[in-house]
Amino acid sequence: MIDVKNLRFSYKKGRETLHGLTFAVDDGEIFGFLGPNGSGKSTTQKILTGILGGYCGEALLFGQKPDAHPMDFRSQIGVLFEFPYLYTNLSALDNLNYFASFYPAGRRRNAAELLEMLEFKKDFLRKPVSSYSKGMRQRVSMARALIHNPRLLFLDEPTSGLDPSGAVLFRKIIEEERRKGTTVFLTTHNMLDADLLCDRVAFIADGEINALDTPQKLKEQKNSNMAEVTYLYENKRCTVSVELSRLSRVFPFPHDKIISIHTKEPTLEDIFIQYTGKGLIS
Repeated sequence: MIDVKNLRFSYKKGRETLHGLTFAVDDGEIFGFLGPNGSGKSTTQKILTGILGGYCGEALLFGQKPDAHPMDFRSQIGVLFEFPYLYTNLSALDNLNYFASFYPAGRRRNAAELLEMLEFKKDFLRKPVSSYSKGMRQRVSMARALIHNPRLLFLDEPTSGLDPSGAVLFRKIIEEERRKGTTVFLTTHNMLDADLLCDRVAFIADGEINALDTPQKLKEQKNSNMAEVTYLYENKRCTVSVELSRLSRVFPFPHDKIISIHTKEPTLEDIFIQYTGKGLIS
């Protein structure tokens, strides 16, 4: 789906931003592209979506360069930008119907049904975007990215501005798109999103990829082989770190090495949703 080899780019002569990136994304994969501000994430995404040219190396999507056949290429990708790009004087429905008009009728999804799936407030369907919260704009932007059933989704900070229940909803929608065969290229600072969603992740810093693997394998590579145990003793709460090799002696099953131990308590996000139902609608 995506094949990048020795990708280099400079905004200014002599000041290279990307230093020879090489990676591939398979069909139907959710691929995380993670890094701090200024690492080259946005530059890479702009090249892959055909916004930036003038790069060196190779960047192929669907076997072709992003700028080779722009109209055909753009009809196959959907993009959710970190900062919602919507016409603020138009309503959610007007925005979506306008953007949908760029694509063949057979590719378009129903705008109202998309917004309902994204749990958008019905009272605001025909109100101008200027009156929306950040979370509401994010829902419209996601609908815009999905309106034409793209084969490849570029999602930049998709859960930004959403409450916990909204973030859970977005992750479910992203997983559903993948089940339909859509490939997802996800850029985010949110490690929870990356851990829960991504088949593989790449860590980029200073224009170079420092690591690329599944989230589980990356975590195992940096395992400290220590377990933190919290317990009560004489009505006091105590915490102690214990080597896994010491704990492994008590397990009643054959094993070579204990890789990790963790409990099954709910996350703070789980607790928030349990107490508040769907949470605060953004």
